Amino acid sequence: MNKKVSFVIVMVVLSGLLLSACGVKSPTTDFTRQINVSGKGEVYLIPDIAYVNIGVRSEELDVATALSENNTQAKAIATVLSDLGVDPKDIQTTAFNVYPFQNYGPDGMPSDTKYVVENTVYVKVRELDKLGELLDAVVRKGANTINGIQFDVQDRAQAESDARRLAVQDATNKATELADVAGVQLGDILSINVYSSGTPIPMYDAKGGGYNADMSAAPIASGQLVITADANMTYQLK
Repeated sequence: MNKKVSFVIVMVVLSGLLLSACGVKSPTTDFTRQINVSGKGEVYLIPDIAYVNIGVRSEELDVATALSENNTQAKAIATVLSDLGVDPKDIQTTAFNVYPFQNYGPDGMPSDTKYVVENTVYVKVRELDKLGELLDAVVRKGANTINGIQFDVQDRAQAESDARRLAVQDATNKATELADVAGVQLGDILSINVYSSGTPIPMYDAKGGGYNADMSAAPIASGQLVITADANMTYQLK
C-alpha cells in the first residue's frame, strides 16, 4: 500500500477517536426529540367607550348658502355634544368637503348645478349610557350622516395579559395530554411564542351584558368584545 494513502487513513481514524473523546457527536446522531403545541386564550369584555362618525351634508344652489347652512348645523351639533358632557378633545374633524353636483333632467340633459358641503367629526363617547340619547340629539340638530360606530374598552392591558396567560395554559395542557397519550415525558421548554390580537373583536352573537338605550332614543346595543392570544410552544421530550 502506498505510504501516503496509509498516512491519510491513520489520520482519519485518529480524528474520529479524538472527536469521540471530546464528546462531539455527528450531526446525524445529534437528534433532540421534540413536541410542538399551540394554545388559544380568549377574554370577553363589556365595552365602555364608543367611537362614531357624525356628519352634516348640505346641498344648495349657491355655495355660500350651502356653507352657511352647514356651519349653522355643525355649531348646533357641537353645542349639543358639549351639553351632553362630551369633552372637546374627544371631537376631531375628519372631513370637510365642498364640491359642485350636477343635476340632470328626465331627458338626460344637465338641469342645474348644486353645491355640496360636508362636515364630519369623529366623536369618542365615554358614557355609553348616553350614546342613544346623543345620537338622537345630534340628528334633531341637523346631523344627517352617522356611520362607523365602533365599541372599545379604555383599558385592555389586563385583559390582554389574561388572554396570553390562558393561551400558554392551553398549550401546556395540550402538551401534557399528548405526552401522556404517547407514553413520553416532557422535558424543558425549547421555545415559546405568544401573539396577541391587540384589537378587540366584536361578538355579534353575544347575548346579555351590553347596554341597550331606552326606546325614546336611538336603540344601540354594545354587546361584547373578545381579546384573543395565541401561543406556540416547543418542548423537549425525555
